[in-house]
Amino acid sequence: MDFCFTPEQEAFRKQIRQFLREEITPELRRAIEENPEDGSMHKEFSRKVGARGWIGLAWPKGFGGEGIGHIERLIYNEEMIYWRAPVGYHLTAERQMAPSLIISGTPEQQADYIPRIARGELGFCIGYSEPGAGSDLAGLQTRAVADGDDYVINGQKIFTSGAHWADYVWLATRTDPDAPKHKGISVFVVDLKSPGLTVKPLWNMGGGRFNEVYFDDVRVPKRNMVGEENQGWYVVAANLDFERSGIERVISGQLTFDELLDLLRMDGQEGLPKDASPALRHRLADMAVEFQVGRLLAYRVAWLQSQGQVPNYEASTSKVFGTELTQRVGRACIEALGLYGPVQRGTRSGALDGRIASMYLANVSATIAGGTSEIQRNIIATRGLGLPR
Repeated sequence: MDFCFTPEQEAFRKQIRQFLREEITPELRRAIEENPEDGSMHKEFSRKVGARGWIGLAWPKGFGGEGIGHIERLIYNEEMIYWRAPVGYHLTAERQMAPSLIISGTPEQQADYIPRIARGELGFCIGYSEPGAGSDLAGLQTRAVADGDDYVINGQKIFTSGAHWADYVWLATRTDPDAPKHKGISVFVVDLKSPGLTVKPLWNMGGGRFNEVYFDDVRVPKRNMVGEENQGWYVVAANLDFERSGIERVISGQLTFDELLDLLRMDGQEGLPKDASPALRHRLADMAVEFQVGRLLAYRVAWLQSQGQVPNYEASTSKVFGTELTQRVGRACIEALGLYGPVQRGTRSGALDGRIASMYLANVSATIAGGTSEIQRNIIATRGLGLPR
């Protein structure tokens, strides 16, 4: 059995790296690092990626994608995330919304949104979580009531990343309040410029921005419903599987970890300083092994997708391992640097310009966003291991 990438896939990886060396200039890198609020979002960069035909590599050709394959998309994603490319504007739309529209969207929705996503011209955020419905997503209470050719939406969403710069929110609402809670849910594409829609910042302790989004009699055309009325739970579940199946969470801390190793080495020589404790050496070695394990879990998900299968518990396995790994790496990096570790960006003593401290703080939410680790373990237990609920 050959676990290697093909020569064509390795050549594709080199092509992406060359593009990144040319496009991610020191000025762009500095702008990204100095802006924890929106640094990962760069519309011009997204359009350049779209012009290369790299957005939607795994989509069928008839839907605006290249139809190249899931493995190639994994390679593209791995390189973009490792080099901290500012792909935030199109990432969610590419990873989740376009595949969901391919499955559940109308021909009109597919023709409208998917080509614009492929060109890097459309950004989406996700409107799922509510103050009283986070892990229990089916308990959401935002209401959509039919009124002529529209639905009128009232309610609140919370922890909505990117709502302050995205174009649309992918919104889960309740359209039948009397149905069982996993029924009576519908999904809409809502223009964030709609009258009655208000976005307010919600800052996390790492300096990043979430949002609260309020809907006050927001009118949305009926044609913006994705899938069937009251059957939106299935649209949401498939969308979350797309979110959990990527390599982003595994690879997001790899470059910082590699930079830490370089910082700890003496005079560019291989290995760690002679006075590094055995405990530190062993812990860093464990982290290096875990990155490889996380990669292989994500590779497996991509391979299953390339075979036409829909990873479910496999995606949850990759997600829970990857997010918990980022937290373990953050702790290990902080401890390895001692008192320099917690020093944040903008100070002369901040190791790696404060990236270690920023990563440590930002990753607290990693095991919550996209479904908590507890939820993922339930999915693995019931759908993967066949255990009773």
